[in-house]
Amino acid sequence: MTLSLEEAIARVPQWAGASDLKVSPLGGGITNLNFRVDVGGESFVLRIAGTDTELLGINREYEFAANLAAGKLGLAPEVVYFIRPEGYLVTRFITGRPLPPEEICEPENIRRVMDAVRKIHAMPEIPGTFSVFHTIEDYSATARRYNVVIPQKFDWLMARVHEAEQALMSHPDTPCPCHNDLLNANFLTNGQLYILDWEYAGLGDAFFDLANFSDHHNLSNAQDRWLLECYYRKGSPSHWAHLKIMKVMSDLREATWGLVQIGISKLDFREYTDKFFSRVIENIYDPHWGQWLKEVTKNV
Repeated sequence: MTLSLEEAIARVPQWAGASDLKVSPLGGGITNLNFRVDVGGESFVLRIAGTDTELLGINREYEFAANLAAGKLGLAPEVVYFIRPEGYLVTRFITGRPLPPEEICEPENIRRVMDAVRKIHAMPEIPGTFSVFHTIEDYSATARRYNVVIPQKFDWLMARVHEAEQALMSHPDTPCPCHNDLLNANFLTNGQLYILDWEYAGLGDAFFDLANFSDHHNLSNAQDRWLLECYYRKGSPSHWAHLKIMKVMSDLREATWGLVQIGISKLDFREYTDKFFSRVIENIYDPHWGQWLKEVTKNV
């Protein structure tokens, strides 16, 4: 059941009977509607979840739990209320500014991001799991159900996905809490760095967070080495290979996410999807691909 804005506001106990409540829309969302709510001298964000978002692998209970945990550590806006069963989230409004790509990619800001990501990975266990390999399979299956045109090389790409999964599972890392959607729009700063939108959070591979941030910000090899140095203090050849494999998988996750959106959204995601498929194919054809697979299978 979808609630109207007025119905959702009426479900928040803290706002009951308020005479000074003011609502204004917030831009930037694709799958959800977000509103700023000013009441009682405080400001909040009300997120009204979009329709069919479960087809994108989003579980609102898991999002709530992850945002709640991160908010308690100051890594995300504090959760104030959760509207069940609709899964609408109320958090405190953070007065801050975005960090545009050219700024967040500066060495000191990469370090700040990696410090925050390391704290996320050290959080207590959260519900839900995230595997980029399973996500790619699920998205592609959903796209087929909606009769979305699949790229000709897709079966070949899926063979490379299984190849990468097998290589990484030869020495699997212990899953940890991950954000899994570190695109630029999900960062905010007011001196302190905040990470927004925990829809895809779950226990997963720490390297996916590193790769996803790198991928969304088009980091160079030199910046990737700095990223690993910031996260690990000293990265190894295996870390480098793991990061590079996951950057390709991050691109393919975006591409297959776009396929699902082509099937269920009123917006046009074909150009977005084609861009990421092209990047995936280009990077898998990189002669280093085979070397990266061999490196992560080494027991070091």
